[in-house]
Amino acid sequence: MKLVVANVCGILGFVRFTKGCYISLVTGRKPVALLGGHYVYHVEDTRLLSIAFRPERSDAEERCITRFKNVDLTKNFYYSHTYDITHTLQHNVDMGTVRGGSERTYHSMFVWNYQLICNATQGVGLGAEWTIALIHGYADQSKLSIYGRDVYITLIARRSRVFAGVRYLKRGVNDAGYVANDVETEQIVNMMEVTSFDMPAGRPFSNPSYTAYVQHRGSIPLFWSQETAGIAPKPPIEINVRDPYFVEAGRHFDRLFGRYGTPVIVLNLIKTKERAKRESALGEEFSEGLRYLNQFLPRGRKIRYLAWDMSRAKKNRQDDVLAILEVIAEETLTLTGYFHNGAELYANYTKRRRAGDARAQRTAVRRQTGIVRSNCIDCLDRTNAAQSIIGKVALAHQLFELGQIAQPILSFNTDAAMIIEEMYHDLGNTIALQYGGSHLVNTVQTYRRSTNWRSHSRDIVESLRRYYSNSLLDMERQEAIT
Repeated sequence: MKLVVANVCGILGFVRFTKGCYISLVTGRKPVALLGGHYVYHVEDTRLLSIAFRPERSDAEERCITRFKNVDLTKNFYYSHTYDITHTLQHNVDMGTVRGGSERTYHSMFVWNYQLICNATQGVGLGAEWTIALIHGYADQSKLSIYGRDVYITLIARRSRVFAGVRYLKRGVNDAGYVANDVETEQIVNMMEVTSFDMPAGRPFSNPSYTAYVQHRGSIPLFWSQETAGIAPKPPIEINVRDPYFVEAGRHFDRLFGRYGTPVIVLNLIKTKERAKRESALGEEFSEGLRYLNQFLPRGRKIRYLAWDMSRAKKNRQDDVLAILEVIAEETLTLTGYFHNGAELYANYTKRRRAGDARAQRTAVRRQTGIVRSNCIDCLDRTNAAQSIIGKVALAHQLFELGQIAQPILSFNTDAAMIIEEMYHDLGNTIALQYGGSHLVNTVQTYRRSTNWRSHSRDIVESLRRYYSNSLLDMERQEAIT
């Protein structure tokens, strides 16, 4: 017998084109994070092999194979054999506590090889436990040392496979209520005195050293598009269908309620005043849609809406964009909270008491209920800068919850703040390349008051790269994704 493949790391599933059937394999991997003793891997190499004894090839078959391989599975695809990275830590802890960790149900919205797995389980009869679920987006982990104690920060960004695509070819919402560039970002902060999620002689998933915060980005849930046939770097925005009942937007927010609970806080960062209406026209329609939908929601479940022209604030010398974002972040964090898998530390409780807070010490797990949904036009530059600051504020609270800092406040010049900013910068660049074809044009550095000419020149270069990618390469990338 001839050995065909060595060092197989996992089975992605099966696919059939015009002739024969193929198995997709992961043959190379690299660990990028360790969560509760479970490794998260980045896909480094894959193989597509025919399972036919004598495979037949035709021109149509070769074209299908080439198109399939246009989605490079070695770029920003991640998996874990033993941890469900398609769900949040809060969800996994809840399911692990109830079911003892014996059962996993993947979130199909974030499983990019979903169809290949279905072909394996339904077509070939292979058990689901033989396959691995891939997420697409970003995953990384950094170590922070605080007075000799190691704290680990993990960022996981999950891109939705539903209504996925590239910038100008996927905008707005589809009929089912799924939006373009839908990304769930989870920020996990933990200590590793005990590596496992389980404490010795304790119940499963009882380690109190884990905290998590989740936020969301996604295109404005209306039917809108931009025509790219011309040479304009900023094509006009067209609202293709004006639905007076905002049915699809309602479906979108209903899914957010189901996934995250309430409140859902919409942070809309697009322009509100323009000489020729582009973004502002879309913003007005979005605002009208939210007003309409809120008529039918009970008082405690209404969608909270905050529209803030981030571009205009950057041009106003009196506005400190990052300081304003910090205020917004504190307010939203107060409303949604964050996840902590344990009781409140007694030291933090006594600090609250001295500050006049008469609430009793929290003895149960703290849960995040609700989500901040951020967007600009592309959900890239302004959105990522805003999520970076929200993440920084959340990190302060997470470190405080774990007893690592005296107050839930981080200044920008601390190691922790610089690490989280760099991680969000890498995350933003990755998502921007996947959706827009270039790195971020505007970063957190762009919105600092001390922005220099080098940052400005880099922004111009990235704008040109993004325009080139959108004009010449997007159609090929979209065909591969769909």
